[in-house]
Amino acid sequence: MLKLNTIGLFVNDMETMVSFYRDVMGMKTDWAGDANAELYSGEVQLIMFSRNDFEAMTSRKYTYPSGVNGTVELAFDVSDFAEVDAEYERVVNAGATPIFPPTDEPWGQRTSYVADPDGNLIEISSFVKE
Repeated sequence: MLKLNTIGLFVNDMETMVSFYRDVMGMKTDWAGDANAELYSGEVQLIMFSRNDFEAMTSRKYTYPSGVNGTVELAFDVSDFAEVDAEYERVVNAGATPIFPPTDEPWGQRTSYVADPDGNLIEISSFVKE
């Protein structure tokens, strides 16, 4: 069986996106302006590559969503319901686009959504009330 270990994003502006995920979302990276960026959150790796560079590398044009992208989400788990609220407020104040404020769901999760600078959805949630 294949093992999923990395999520990749093809991005408009590497510097803006790396800065967002490093400085706002708290991911770790040693990116120094290369064409490829590797960021880490625990055991999950997020890689980024410029859309223009990817098209040049593959000699192919692609279509990309514009605005808020409802195709995929990156989900960040926090310790409890109160932290969902605090992190949602923090990342919105740091520049994320608010999409869906912290809400208690019938399945026992408190969830919220923001969007990164390229419009990719980010979920911030927890299943722990206290």
